[in-house]
Amino acid sequence: MDEFPPPADPVRLRARLETVRARIEAACRRAGRSGADVTLVAVTKNRPPADVDALHALGVADVGENRIREALAKAPRTSAPVRWHLVGSLQRNKARKALSLFSAFHSADSPELLEALDRILGEGEPPRAPSPFPVLVQVNVSGEETKHGLAGDDVLPFLERFASLRNLRAAGLMTMAPYSDDPGDARPHFARLAALARDAARHGLLPDPPGLSMGMSGDFEVAVEEGATVVRVGTAVFE
Repeated sequence: MDEFPPPADPVRLRARLETVRARIEAACRRAGRSGADVTLVAVTKNRPPADVDALHALGVADVGENRIREALAKAPRTSAPVRWHLVGSLQRNKARKALSLFSAFHSADSPELLEALDRILGEGEPPRAPSPFPVLVQVNVSGEETKHGLAGDDVLPFLERFASLRNLRAAGLMTMAPYSDDPGDARPHFARLAALARDAARHGLLPDPPGLSMGMSGDFEVAVEEGATVVRVGTAVFE
């Protein structure tokens, strides 16, 4: 994406960001958790570079992008030292480009992609990349045919592949709940992902506690109540 819309109104952006943060804190209190346990990844898809700088000035350290091309066009026009998260799917032939910018991937679901990432990182490229590089494994807990991700029964065997990869680490699991006007409809899907992650941690295949990237603008509070450590929020911040 080479052309972007005008920047967000700074007063409105601050207010909306404060509201999102307050909602995360409230969800944490309901779940008996600390707000410090949840990372807000502000998704800047279709937003201008100036919005990334504005978010960083408001204390946002992590931003997410769905598309590599857009992120690579945007990043050089920002001055903020944010951590870039790829929250959309990653094709193997774009792995090298993605590693030149992003600090974490949220959507790994193929052995071929893992092998490509591990090989490129083993070549010493890029030198700024975290080592070992954090990867979240995408799980299609809802079983929707339109969504990417592993089936639940395939999670443990897939995570076992990381044992043979020197330059990657499995940081946790990620999912997208089916769209619904009722955020509560997402709860069983988030609970299922949390259970899968706990099981993987018991097998030594994920950290304990494991990372859980789940929850977007329409359901992030439910995700926090079910154990999310990362929420990916765009619309609620900007619109």
